[in-house]
Amino acid sequence: MDQFLLGKVSLVTGASRGIGAEIAVNLAELGSDVVLNYRSKSARAEEVAERITMIGRTVLLSKADITVRAELAAMLLDVETTFGRIDLLILNASGGLERGKAEDYAMSLNRDAQLRTAELAMSLMPPGARIVFVTSHWAHFHGTKPIIPEYEAVAKSKCAGEDALRDCMAKFGEKGISLIVVSGDVIEGTITPKLLARKSPRLAEQRATGGAMPTVEEFAAAIVSAAIDVSLPSGHTIFVGSV
Repeated sequence: MDQFLLGKVSLVTGASRGIGAEIAVNLAELGSDVVLNYRSKSARAEEVAERITMIGRTVLLSKADITVRAELAAMLLDVETTFGRIDLLILNASGGLERGKAEDYAMSLNRDAQLRTAELAMSLMPPGARIVFVTSHWAHFHGTKPIIPEYEAVAKSKCAGEDALRDCMAKFGEKGISLIVVSGDVIEGTITPKLLARKSPRLAEQRATGGAMPTVEEFAAAIVSAAIDVSLPSGHTIFVGSV
């Protein structure tokens, strides 16, 4: 496979499993060294790190809750010490469906932490670097498309996160950093289609008429493709799956 990213460093948040893990491995296959961020799934993160090591790339395992400023700052200090740069920042981590979290957790993670991560990472990002914000159609089109009530807080907060990042595009641009948004339909193999089928059979039936849902692997591949496509202008949105 062509080593498009040889000599580059990619930081992927929420990369211990699912979409984030596939993104991290795909980037490594393209030659990138990888900072593998995760919050709690250490065993799974180590498995992903082993896959990257076997490809022949350097991986930095970084356990950090990006909603906690001190943990985020410590992670970025480790990145600076180990690599000295971040060429691709993939903002994949998201949440809000977890049990036992504070009422404002979704907004704290999906808006505040995304913006803070981007702003703090900027000092390590050279001209030509790129930030990729991973979102969903329900979030990107929040307020215009029907969603299940259980996903409302997530959709609202991720929409706010995207808006906050777009508001910083001029600041990113001054440093030669571009922002790309990748929005996905309901992704096969994630918790969302299960919730959809269980909580809103009507919406699930409507969704079924829109064609096959993208898989985790397909969505991750689209995110990586957007990350490395230098022809895309800053602020561009890539849609994956039925819109």
